[in-house]
Amino acid sequence: MAGENASVVFKVYCLTVMTLVAAAYTVALRYTRTISSGELYFSTTAVCITEVIKLILSLGMLSKETGSPARLKNTLVEHVLCSPKELLKLSVPSVVYAIQNNMAFLALSNLDAAVYQVTYQLKIPCTALCTVFMLNRSLSRLQWFSVFMLCGGVTLVQWRPAEATKVQIEQNPFVGFMAIAVAVLCSGFAGVYFEKVLKSSDTSLWVRNIQMYLSGIVVTLIGVYMNDGDKILEKGFFFGYTPWVCFVVFLASVGGLYTSVVVKYTDNIMKGFSAAAAIVLSTVASVLLFGLQITISFASGALLVCVSIYLYGLPKLDTSKLSREDTDNESKQKLITV
Repeated sequence: MAGENASVVFKVYCLTVMTLVAAAYTVALRYTRTISSGELYFSTTAVCITEVIKLILSLGMLSKETGSPARLKNTLVEHVLCSPKELLKLSVPSVVYAIQNNMAFLALSNLDAAVYQVTYQLKIPCTALCTVFMLNRSLSRLQWFSVFMLCGGVTLVQWRPAEATKVQIEQNPFVGFMAIAVAVLCSGFAGVYFEKVLKSSDTSLWVRNIQMYLSGIVVTLIGVYMNDGDKILEKGFFFGYTPWVCFVVFLASVGGLYTSVVVKYTDNIMKGFSAAAAIVLSTVASVLLFGLQITISFASGALLVCVSIYLYGLPKLDTSKLSREDTDNESKQKLITV
């Protein structure tokens, strides 16, 4: 269950913010890539700026954690300047997360926000598999059942994808689905890899974030140069940026850091409710903003995904405790018989 004791009000607050950020990010990003007025911005620069903001926020949190500028300086010197191996180790999830974030822009340029939100939940079975193979953990039968149910729900959603009527650009659903497939693979691997690195030492979460975001900035800058270098030299780094684009960058920056708070103070059931609620909000927003036409297969698939997320987050049954109780009962029964 929850990693830390917290009041119900605070948990509800965490749940609400997490849900709103997840839903707003997908809807706002979809809006900026499809129907927003003005020329299209470079998605690679948005990903790079997001990494910079995450680094600044992590530095702020580390400063609060260390308590003084001197301790902050010593911590940065020890774990950043004098730890090239650790930076190299954290460069692995940096590269993977950079690919994932760029795939999100590509996916939401070709799929509606609601379809993306449902399909992106494939990260759950991907993370589950990575957890089994990389961390040697086991899943309960209910969790395996929920994984297969989730895959079935996503299949229904993609069988006859819901279509939006107000989109101004040509879309390719196949490209969108392939982009999500790459994104969920990246999400599952990078999340489990980062967890493994965190648990391999007592280094602060914010120090690890700083190490990862430093590598992330370098990786995304390389991506900016390779993909849009000539166009950026001609039009500028912030070409096409509007208040909506800035809002998307803000949500991406805060959402990534806020997840760690949610993981610390809430449990899997609440996170499941949050994901399901984000799907519902994204669907409603897509109907209102993009003219999304809901199909029976989409509604059925989305419902299956929401139920599977809830089932996956249910706490495991402590079979060892039950077996001990059964043994005690058997021994008592023998004594009674004797």
